[in-house]
Amino acid sequence: MQMALPSPLTPEMAEAIAERFRVLGEPTRLRLLDLLAGGERTVGDLASEIGCTTANISKHLALMADAGIVTRRRSGLHSYYAVSDTAVYELCGQVCG
Repeated sequence: MQMALPSPLTPEMAEAIAERFRVLGEPTRLRLLDLLAGGERTVGDLASEIGCTTANISKHLALMADAGIVTRRRSGLHSYYAVSDTAVYELCGQVCG
């Protein structure tokens, strides 16, 4: 199923789409999305799996949260992240296909 962009594309819409691509255009963030496909994970789990510091992973996750791609849930000392916009997987599949 192909999705068409609204036409004409307003400057605001173009900026929003470009921002989403900027957020997704970083390999570490794509790896994080891949890990989050299995469900909610803590920052520590993700950092250990990817081999980065928790501070680095937290920065990437914060950017994705600001873009509405992931959500954060705090429980005690831990922050749990999950994908909130599963359309990113369809988009990645289209690019890889």
